[in-house]
Amino acid sequence: MPKYVIERVVPGAGKLSANELKSISQTSCNVVAKLGPQIQWIHSFVSENKIYCIYIAPDEDIIREHAKLAGIPATQISKVGTIIDPTTAEG
Repeated sequence: MPKYVIERVVPGAGKLSANELKSISQTSCNVVAKLGPQIQWIHSFVSENKIYCIYIAPDEDIIREHAKLAGIPATQISKVGTIIDPTTAEG
């Protein structure tokens, strides 16, 4: 199943409290559960004004539906073509 990186513009994201991040996470998990097993949230990176999320999903449409139902933006959705890491240099 394809993997996606979702860029979410969230002004002030880096200043969100632990409780606010927990609430956003709970909302996201509830929507993922509602949409079914074909979509999976792996993790997210929070920066100053953006949140970058890694998802596994069959297509962009379900990611857009997740964003709509969760009330969080999906500013940019990019399908991952290849994953590299330090072990790639060894091959």
